[in-house]
Amino acid sequence: MKVNKTYKSSVFSLLFNDPDVLRELYCALRGVTLPDNIPVIINTLEDIIFMDKINDISFEIGGRLVVLIEHQSTINPNMALRLLMYIARVYEKIIDDRSIYSTKKMFISQPEFFVLYNGAEPYPDTETLKLSDMFKNIEDLGLEKTSPVLELIVTVFNINEGKNEAILKRCALLAQYCAFTGKVRELERDGYKRQEAIKKAVIYCRNHDILKEPLEKQGSEVLNMLMTEWNWDDAKQVWYEEGIEVGTERGIEKGIGKGEQNIINLLKSGKSPEEIIREHDKTENL
Repeated sequence: MKVNKTYKSSVFSLLFNDPDVLRELYCALRGVTLPDNIPVIINTLEDIIFMDKINDISFEIGGRLVVLIEHQSTINPNMALRLLMYIARVYEKIIDDRSIYSTKKMFISQPEFFVLYNGAEPYPDTETLKLSDMFKNIEDLGLEKTSPVLELIVTVFNINEGKNEAILKRCALLAQYCAFTGKVRELERDGYKRQEAIKKAVIYCRNHDILKEPLEKQGSEVLNMLMTEWNWDDAKQVWYEEGIEVGTERGIEKGIGKGEQNIINLLKSGKSPEEIIREHDKTENL
């Protein structure tokens, strides 16, 4: 499995950083079959300054489709807006800037958007998020409601064990990833703390041929990523709850320091942990 070591990554993007695996994943999500010889080109966005991933996965299929896939362990209703920002940057990356000024009509790769959810909170098997559902009501201005002139539709799949089994059957790596996260949660329910549960799940999965190759080849890296990812999920929830509590009791304007308010604003915006770390650090260093 080829991995770009330059960027900080999530376990999900580490596992699915291979064209053949991404082709299989896309076919599983869409319920289609594509020939093995159709090329897949990975073009995941990267932040050159901070050497970090911006989105989880972005790739082109046969030069005709551009697919963005995000993995979420927390429910985020703002993914349509985030993916709108991502796809604009992807098009900037794959299209010759000069071509848009041509007198000839351009043809661009058709986009598709997916979110794979495997958090602990209950969520439907499948959900559709629309950018238009986020638009403010213009009827308050005395204007007639019209059909949206800008739309982006995201399909969210719940990939927890017992959900969307047809997808998991068609993509072995995704099924193994879900089995691993399910094992961690099972161990936590049995009373193990998060760190110990992750370590035991790694050992269990390695012994049962679940993610065996990446766990053997990149065991320490995967373990470190998991600790960081899952601790950030916990931290985000604590920050959010504390921010609401403090804001309710004392008033946001008076009761929360600049740093705390910055974190709360970033959380409410639906940004990823990596984006929160980056933006909060920049603010603190100003």
